[in-house]
Amino acid sequence: MPRADIAAGVLEPAVGRSFCEFKGDATYWDVVAGGVRVPRAGWSYESPSPAYREIASAVAFYPSLADECRVAGESVRAQEGDFYGGWITADIAGPFKGGPGTLGW
Repeated sequence: MPRADIAAGVLEPAVGRSFCEFKGDATYWDVVAGGVRVPRAGWSYESPSPAYREIASAVAFYPSLADECRVAGESVRAQEGDFYGGWITADIAGPFKGGPGTLGW
């Protein structure tokens, strides 16, 4: 999601970082709204590798950490395992990485 589309004050820097061999260093974000803090619910690549420059500063969110997520009115289900943070809708066909026994797939 483009940072400009996220309400001011909803994202607060979270503890920790990770590294993707393709995109580079990931920054994590707590989501704070309605008096509730959801730790590390989002992540971004503030300065991704050149091949991924289009995603610079966009924020991805783990749907499993929200009460509900929708795409064009459809409820999504989280990709199994939470490692990839995928948003699964009826329009997306598997197989999907991340289920039991698939972490190294």
